[in-house]
Amino acid sequence: MSKAMLPPQLRKVVDKDLIKTIQAGLEEVETELLTAVEHTDPVANVTSRHLLDAGGKRLRPVLVLLAAGLGNGNVEEVIKGAVVVELTHLATLYHDDVMDRAPMRRGVQTAHEIWGNSVAILTGDLLFARASQIVSRLGAKALTLQADTFERLCLGQLHETLGPSENEDPIQHYLQVLADKTGSLISASAEMGIIYGDAPNEYREPLRIYGEKVGVAFQLIDDVIDIASDASGKTPGTDLRAGVPTMPTLILRRMAKDDAEAKELVEIIDGGLGEDAELKSVVNRLRKHSAMTEAYEEAKRWSQEAVAALAPLPESAVKNALKVFAEAVVEREE
Repeated sequence: MSKAMLPPQLRKVVDKDLIKTIQAGLEEVETELLTAVEHTDPVANVTSRHLLDAGGKRLRPVLVLLAAGLGNGNVEEVIKGAVVVELTHLATLYHDDVMDRAPMRRGVQTAHEIWGNSVAILTGDLLFARASQIVSRLGAKALTLQADTFERLCLGQLHETLGPSENEDPIQHYLQVLADKTGSLISASAEMGIIYGDAPNEYREPLRIYGEKVGVAFQLIDDVIDIASDASGKTPGTDLRAGVPTMPTLILRRMAKDDAEAKELVEIIDGGLGEDAELKSVVNRLRKHSAMTEAYEEAKRWSQEAVAALAPLPESAVKNALKVFAEAVVEREE
């Protein structure tokens, strides 16, 4: 997918004028992103562009632009806001890849694999700094929104790293991590569009709720795709092999108390999945287990709640596009 192309989540939107407006806005955002990652330092210039050049879905800028369509549309401040949220997202990816020891991202080697952990972390910091420079020019509302979102991003990563406490439900803990790590920035994207598109202020809270629920749904579907899909470009079960908690495996562990098949699968997973044949066997068995269906239904529930949050908005092409976007999140296969 070209970096400035609309994400496939919007392919069912029927309003062609809206599509053209969002496409034009994305092209402006892409130009601004390239300018934003430029550095006079030759090393920083290369490392900062690494993941930007690799592409990406640009979901967060799209939501800024869509939300702004409820007001004045693609004005300069809206484009700047879209750049801020995408730079922030890119920065988190550099840090996440170091913490997760991920070898690949967007079809290329991760920054820490090429330049080492310290350079990757500092590059993420540079991107956060550049986002802060841009957001400071947008005013107090953007600064507050960015600071609050950054706090949630950090708390989400911290809680994911520490795991649930002894008396905490692992599934509820996981959902809160997703809300903080992913939902908060997608939510902030929608709010940014409302604020700087000068849309009615009463739309801000519904869009905040909508964005957070879309973010959680998006990550829950990622969990399902990791096991269910052969079209994602990754070996099915990558997270499973790495021991990363996901909704299907968390549900499987809950079921293991009363389900012999679930108990056996958990024991195999906990024993390690170093052999490809063993991983393939577990993936095939898990695909047929009801834990997968329940995980998908959970993602669908969050998507439906996102759509329901839009109820206070008047009917419009933008509202329809937001509905399509939320529904399409749970239909993707990669």
